[in-house]
Amino acid sequence: MTKHNIIAIGASAGGVETLSNLVSQLPSDLDAAIFVAIHFPPRATSVLPQILNRLKTLPAQHPAEGDAIAPGQIYIAPPDHHLFVRQGHIHLDHGARENGHRPAIDTLFRSIAYAYGRQAIGVILTGTLDDGTAGLLTIKARGGIAIVQDPNEALFAGMPLSAINAVEVDEILRVRDIAKRLIELSLTPIHEQKPMTDEISHEGEWVAQEKAAIEQGERTGLASTFTCPDCGGVLWELHDQNLMRYRCHVGHAYSIDSLLSEKDNSLERALWTAHRALEEKAALARRMAAQAKRSNYSMSEAQFLERAAEAENHAAVLKQVLSQQIELQPHPEEID
Repeated sequence: MTKHNIIAIGASAGGVETLSNLVSQLPSDLDAAIFVAIHFPPRATSVLPQILNRLKTLPAQHPAEGDAIAPGQIYIAPPDHHLFVRQGHIHLDHGARENGHRPAIDTLFRSIAYAYGRQAIGVILTGTLDDGTAGLLTIKARGGIAIVQDPNEALFAGMPLSAINAVEVDEILRVRDIAKRLIELSLTPIHEQKPMTDEISHEGEWVAQEKAAIEQGERTGLASTFTCPDCGGVLWELHDQNLMRYRCHVGHAYSIDSLLSEKDNSLERALWTAHRALEEKAALARRMAAQAKRSNYSMSEAQFLERAAEAENHAAVLKQVLSQQIELQPHPEEID
């Protein structure tokens, strides 16, 4: 009999510690497959499987493309790869980032929702911003179960709060109670299971379907005035129930919070570039002034010194703006 035996877990800042706590409370004979997406830097070397394997509960691994899914296993998305699931198998994808991340929680959750429907359980743990909210909404819409860590317990409450505000979640629990609930659900039969016939295994398929639906008027999608921080393309504004998202034609996707965060980063990079150009301009003008002095061109020397002072003043003002910009930004996520 079919049970709730496909568990998707998403976490970000503080996620390694929280996930370890959760896994330590699961039995070694849990009759479910667990899939994990945690934000890693693109070129990071992940030792998360080794950390979880030291707990001696469920074996953990970074899967390979095409691996068969087995119960009692933990499959962790490797750095710089999306993890997709379809009936019975795992797929890895180096496609467009979502919410600035690869792996992204939304891509994992969405693929599991389409492949397994009511068998799926989505769990959002600690993290900043809101990756995972849209994916959890899809799990819920496809008949799955949505569980969120209690924000009061989470090391970073942003992701749990975002999910609670946007999704009609089934449970808001502390980690120890999440573990108990997952055990209970893995033993609970599912009645009237509907077959899942519209699996989506790769990001390209999802992007193509969304684009086709927008072009045919089947989805509410309008070209926004915003450009994609990754590729510079036009971002389409998409509405999914009460959740608004943005996606470009290449497939980069953003929630509102993630887009704002990326725009902050883009603005800071642009300001630093301008600051560097002004300092270089001042240095070059002073060099030209020195050359004019050696050649006894006093008027040229004065002009170059004036231009150098002007550039330095502008650079100082820009440095002030940069300091204020950095103070206004939220603190970056801490990677365990």
